[in-house]
Amino acid sequence: MPVALLAIAFSSAVILWLGRGDPKRRRTARLRGEGQSVRTRRLLAALACLPGLYCALTGDAAAFMIWLGGCGVAGWFVTLGFAQARQDA
Repeated sequence: MPVALLAIAFSSAVILWLGRGDPKRRRTARLRGEGQSVRTRRLLAALACLPGLYCALTGDAAAFMIWLGGCGVAGWFVTLGFAQARQDA
């Protein structure tokens, strides 16, 4: 279980980082700066998937499934957080 929680925490941080630099979100929110390049976003997406790959390769199916669900929930919370921040502004 600790492996799954650490994997979720790491991937959630990367998902948050991806959300902060999303060029489309920054453009619609009228924020300065270009945001992240395509190369950076792809690298971050691959980095977010690494803990799941580790869980799968070690054969820990339960940790993989927990990680997969946790990342989905984390992604929704990041999206909701940025939507709320935009409504407050």
